[in-house]
This record gives sequence, C-alpha cells and structure tokens, in this order.
Amino acid sequence: MSIPETPPPDNPDNAPTKPVQPRNPLHGVTLEAMVVGLADYFGWDELGQRIPVRCFQVDPSVGSSLKFLRKTPWAREKVESLYLFMLRDQRRNAQG
Repeated sequence: MSIPETPPPDNPDNAPTKPVQPRNPLHGVTLEAMVVGLADYFGWDELGQRIPVRCFQVDPSVGSSLKFLRKTPWAREKVESLYLFMLRDQRRNAQG
C-alpha cells in the first residue's frame, strides 16, 4: 500500500505568510490612530454629533473611547466608516 504524495507547499521557505490587503485602506491602521485622526479632523464636538456615543460627548478622551470601542462592535464599525469618509474627504480636498 502506498501513501499518496502530498503536494509541495506554496511557501517553500516555510515562512509565515501575511494576508495581503493592498486595497484595504484600514489595513495596518490601529483603532487609536483612527480615533486620534477623527478627533483632530472633526473635533470632539462634531465627532460626538456624527457618532452619538457618550465616550465622544461627555468628557471625551482617546483612552475612554478605545475602551468603549473595543467592547462595542457596532460603534467601532461606525468609527471605521467615518474614518474612511475622512480619508476620502482629505483626498478630495487635496486635489482641489
């Protein structure tokens, strides 16, 4: 009885492979960088109006925001979406 040969691995060096996401603008951007970028771009007041959560409205800080956003997936999605909007807006303004 013979054992079927296993195909050669795609990665002959056995180096760990990283997922490639060349077109994902959020790839490699930390949640902290998003919050800081949004707070700098919009200010805490407008950020609290666009995403109405207490961590942006009452005594806002990066630390309290990160703690809340890490536990609250729906709010994190809103932050990511607004961050993408901010990037598009910055590109638009830079071209004009």
